[in-house]
Amino acid sequence: MAMRNSILFLAGIGVLIFLSGPQARAFHLDEYAPRVPQDQLEDIQENESPFESSAAHIEAGRKVYFGNGMCVSCHLQDGKGQFMPGHAPRNFTDPQWQDIRTDGELMWVLRNGSPGTGMPRRVGIIITEEEGWNVIHFIRTFRAQ
Repeated sequence: MAMRNSILFLAGIGVLIFLSGPQARAFHLDEYAPRVPQDQLEDIQENESPFESSAAHIEAGRKVYFGNGMCVSCHLQDGKGQFMPGHAPRNFTDPQWQDIRTDGELMWVLRNGSPGTGMPRRVGIIITEEEGWNVIHFIRTFRAQ
């Protein structure tokens, strides 16, 4: 009887995951593929931070990353991201990713989340746009690690 209940429980979990929608199943096969929809990509890539990458903005971004932005909870202190089944958080220390993703694309993800992953919206929800640009400046410092 206990074995039957365990099987039914696991089957139920599987059904819940399946019915929870495409967000739970739609993982990106190419970790370097843009998250911005193709019809918006060119315009978004042209967006640049209105703030220079200064020590003050990087420090402000560090405070957001480790504070109210809650970035550290998934991307960890070293920016490498914690292992998660399915689609792991972005590894900010990856030089290839750093080279191909523009600041405009990163801001788009902060504003919209990353569909098919666990990355939620941040800008306009728990951080301001200026805080978003600052955290992008801080994220860029992980490239050197």
